[in-house]
Amino acid sequence: MRTDMGKVSKFSWPKVVVRKWLNIPTGADEFHSDYDIHGKVDERRKSCSDEDHYVFVPEDFSEGWLFEAAGGIKPPPVTDSLNLRMFVGTWNVGGKSPHHGLNLSDWLRSPAPADIYVLGFQEIVPLNAGNVLGAEDNGPAAQWLSLIRQALNSNPSDLELAQRYDIATEARTPSSPQLEHQASVKPRISFSDLLSMEDEIGKEDFVTLLNSNSSLYEEGLANPTCLSDNPKQQRFCLAASKQMVGLFLCVWVRADLYQHISNLKVSCVGRGIMGYLGNKGSISISMTLHQTTFCFVCTHLTSGEKEGDEIRRNSDVAEILKRTKFSHSLRGFKEPPPPQTIFDHDKIIWLGDLNYRLAAGCADTYELLKKNDWQTLLEKDQLRLEQRAGRVFKGWEEGRIYFAPTYKYLTDSDDYVVQTSKSKEKRRNPAWCDRILWKGEGLKQMWYSRGESRFSDHRPVYSLFSVQVNLAKNPNYNARSCPPTLSGKSALTSACVAKVQAEELLLIPRVQSCLNTTSRF
Repeated sequence: MRTDMGKVSKFSWPKVVVRKWLNIPTGADEFHSDYDIHGKVDERRKSCSDEDHYVFVPEDFSEGWLFEAAGGIKPPPVTDSLNLRMFVGTWNVGGKSPHHGLNLSDWLRSPAPADIYVLGFQEIVPLNAGNVLGAEDNGPAAQWLSLIRQALNSNPSDLELAQRYDIATEARTPSSPQLEHQASVKPRISFSDLLSMEDEIGKEDFVTLLNSNSSLYEEGLANPTCLSDNPKQQRFCLAASKQMVGLFLCVWVRADLYQHISNLKVSCVGRGIMGYLGNKGSISISMTLHQTTFCFVCTHLTSGEKEGDEIRRNSDVAEILKRTKFSHSLRGFKEPPPPQTIFDHDKIIWLGDLNYRLAAGCADTYELLKKNDWQTLLEKDQLRLEQRAGRVFKGWEEGRIYFAPTYKYLTDSDDYVVQTSKSKEKRRNPAWCDRILWKGEGLKQMWYSRGESRFSDHRPVYSLFSVQVNLAKNPNYNARSCPPTLSGKSALTSACVAKVQAEELLLIPRVQSCLNTTSRF
């Protein structure tokens, strides 16, 4: 449910500590949103033969199902799809609160504006005993939300954005006949057609073509950078955000998409002290956009680069998959049951500080770093080794990595700790700790890179996805007269000539078991 941001009184700490140690739920299903998504209450609707019993039915339930004298219940609606862009970013900020002037543009920058932003953080507060066992400090989360809101809603106007892409395109002459041909085609090609050309024209030319087609939208989609001439109109709204100790996950959507989002739920799994506390673990957000279900899993897994630590990380993943549950209220017949587990979703994004390091035996790490030989270093990457062996993330995908290791840097420096530290205890071999994986059809990764902010000892990582979303087409059925009897009660009144409401269908004997009847007041 929607809550207000604020610190918990220190007088409640003993209660908080007991609940944390005993793993007693403390509002784990609550989250913050720009909308009061749980404020809507299902109203009682009357059926034509309403006598001694009634049932509460969601408002949209009765409009989609008709009962015809000859044909029975209509089949489910026909579906179509559209393509959207989704930006996914993860950043371990090392327990530091953001300062007012922190610029997020480098991290949130992508080849083209996105429709959905999924941003995960680790260590937004120091992982000390007070934060792990005591009351949750919501201050840094509020600061990050404010900075993100400002960054997403203060982008250049359509004209400025178009000019920027035109300049970038003019700076590079098309190097293939396909690009020269596409430059003369009006209107611009669709997003799905553009993606299908990526493998044919090569990565470098694809980037040029991508930049020259800044709209990248199928017909009928709104441009995310200009929803209104009113400067106070927000282009992006917070769909949901959730904090668990240092973990923080937020999902932002284009303002005009929010009306199509439903079934927003969160689930937290602690994997820290005693395998339950929240200094390590996951936050998952489940949502439905149109007819497509999404699950975003932000994680901070077990740290350490000793031999065998990768097994503990594998165990974290298995427990998160097992213990993540989304509770939903009973839905009507019109909609399929919402997902209850991570794998129940159509599309899944797993992001965070997964903490997988380089396997032991990579003695020439420093030399390979100087040569920027990432591919040789990646041969020792624990996540890839464990995944290929089938011990973790079986069936999941990750894009090719063409960027430097994201950990561990000296603060406010481009130097790795291993390059300067003389202490073996403090020395950390560089590694790709920060990763983004996905699972599900209709997801295509367009970009996988890292930012260069020196704010923490980790570099932020981001990815841009093309996302296929299913739409529902509700055909307009011709009105039919009602059958003479349905429930064995009195004849239907004239008010029900056109159709029978969904509540009446619930009284049919073959679905009688679904009713929870109550005597009328």
